[in-house]
Amino acid sequence: MRRRSKAPLSPLPQRDGIDPVRVRFPEDPEGVWGTLRDHLLDRYAGAIGAGRVEDMLVSGRFVGTDGPVGGDEPYAVGRYLWFHRDFPAETPVPFPIGVVHRDERIIVADKPHFLSTMPRGRHVTETATARLRRDLGLPTLQPAHRLDRLTAGLVLFVVREEDRGAYQTLFRDRVVRKEYEAVAPYDPAVGLPVTVRSRIEKERGVMAAREVAGEPNSESRIALVERRGGLGRYRLVPETGRTHQLRVHMNALGLPILHDPIYPVVRADGPEDFSRPLQLLARTLEFTDPFTGVAMRFESRSALSGLA
Repeated sequence: MRRRSKAPLSPLPQRDGIDPVRVRFPEDPEGVWGTLRDHLLDRYAGAIGAGRVEDMLVSGRFVGTDGPVGGDEPYAVGRYLWFHRDFPAETPVPFPIGVVHRDERIIVADKPHFLSTMPRGRHVTETATARLRRDLGLPTLQPAHRLDRLTAGLVLFVVREEDRGAYQTLFRDRVVRKEYEAVAPYDPAVGLPVTVRSRIEKERGVMAAREVAGEPNSESRIALVERRGGLGRYRLVPETGRTHQLRVHMNALGLPILHDPIYPVVRADGPEDFSRPLQLLARTLEFTDPFTGVAMRFESRSALSGLA
């Protein structure tokens, strides 16, 4: 088997904190692509239209290692091209992203509600990764884990690509202690503290995760910290990291987190209501640094408004 050579560095810089798309021309045993245009039309016309592909070629949007390419250039297996895709229109998230800690290896960010951790789907430039890359001048910054878009709080980012695996391994091996805070209804009939264990499944394309029968794959420790009238402030400690785990477990207890647009009922899609953030905060993050062996502990500077 022929070993693929390492891709060359992109000739295009990031745009708005987002890397350009890299294209590698695959094998063409039947010789169907005589020119670059033939392949690019086959590859992208179905998604953005043939006219848009032609416009991008004419305007020099497709770039090789030596600069913009022409559509009539012959097709060459293994050749690399780059281009910046058109970003979707995004509503700006009107909250700043804080930095709790910064050193040569990591950034610990205080992500606001409504901001995705990393580019995905319709959220691209309005993400914590893109914002921090732009604001801090760190183009190789990458998250070591993900925090749900509607949840605020601490996210660990890695400055250098070669260090990322070591920090990701901490989360994979569950040696990072995470503590969350939530505001939800108070119910004296719910016995707390409690450890909730259940099997959670999340189907692709379905917004809500659900609990099903079977071997538990999720565990959360939940305690009441404070009560004010009909609301309580809760401390949530997840021992596993299933999608929406804390929200699912709080809802299963009959204590759905305040302003949750999915649990117990999925709200109709529509504009974001920035005045009603999900009352869930990733409050603390603790781990032993894999390079220095130093015990690290960080605490969010944000506060939930639901019990203010």
